[in-house]
Amino acid sequence: MARSPFTPHMPAPATAAVPARSTVSSTAAAPRDDGQRRTLVVGRGISVQGTVQDAERLVVEGTVEAAMINGLVELSIAQGGLFKGEVEVDEAEVAGTIDGTLIARHALIVRSSGRVLGTARCRRLQVEDGGQITGRIEMMTETGIPAHED
Repeated sequence: MARSPFTPHMPAPATAAVPARSTVSSTAAAPRDDGQRRTLVVGRGISVQGTVQDAERLVVEGTVEAAMINGLVELSIAQGGLFKGEVEVDEAEVAGTIDGTLIARHALIVRSSGRVLGTARCRRLQVEDGGQITGRIEMMTETGIPAHED
């Protein structure tokens, strides 16, 4: 079915400044397909510290500090963006910096400008020329258990 030109336009996600130790919830109740995930964008120059709830996709262009975020499908850290803390996602793309613990249940992509500091666990790993990993990387099996060589 073709989309009508009279279909309401969904505005782009807004950036938000949130005071320390707050809870941030995405407000869109969109369907959960790739193009319509509930998205929280932390824009350049914005710092967020606290808990993220109800978001399926987190885009970090500024700075996010969080104790533990899970339930995300996708994490994208843009060039110049910084994520500090712990996060568990299906897929992660790092063009900025993540400092802490990252669990990517499916895939982790580290772009040429990306830096992963700390511990990263993933099932698939792609690192572009210039991308940096400093710390520990653990490859997971299909069951989610880290693969170990005996």
